[in-house]
Amino acid sequence: MITVIGGIERKGFGTGAWALVAEDGTTYELLDCPHDLRQAGLQVKAQGMLNDDVMTLAMIGKVFNVSSFEILEKGSSID
Repeated sequence: MITVIGGIERKGFGTGAWALVAEDGTTYELLDCPHDLRQAGLQVKAQGMLNDDVMTLAMIGKVFNVSSFEILEKGSSID
């Protein structure tokens, strides 16, 4: 399990994808993103696992499966 602190972004590749961009600039794709995280600009601390055996259409980074998260700062809702 890893912990990532960063911001939520909506990437416009293909049908669109939700991403967590870590403080160090690493981008993680949030496959099956929890509904409460679907807000661009949201700052979060998320815990979960990297899923190395999945390929996605967006291909924006490693797939991060969120198991728990804490909202640090609100963003703007985009659904």
